[in-house]
Amino acid sequence: MTEALFLVFIFMLAAFLGFELISKVPPTLHTPLMSGSNAISGVTLVGALVVAGEQQTPLLTAVGVLAVVLATLNAVGGFLVTDRMLKFFRRR
Repeated sequence: MTEALFLVFIFMLAAFLGFELISKVPPTLHTPLMSGSNAISGVTLVGALVVAGEQQTPLLTAVGVLAVVLATLNAVGGFLVTDRMLKFFRRR
């Protein structure tokens, strides 16, 4: 129980810190940071695949599959947003 509480605390801390950091990013740095976050999403996707593939318990497998879906959506969405933002800088 203590370990689960610790993990929930770490998750909440990461969510709060991520929100605070992203909200203070100026627009000129948004595109390079999106590229970096896409790379992190790729690492998250690999970790989610490992968790989903271990099949220790049905709950962990379900959480792993959900993590794979969400990490994939995050990575694909990030690349689409980055591509759209970079189109603004192309010459016509």
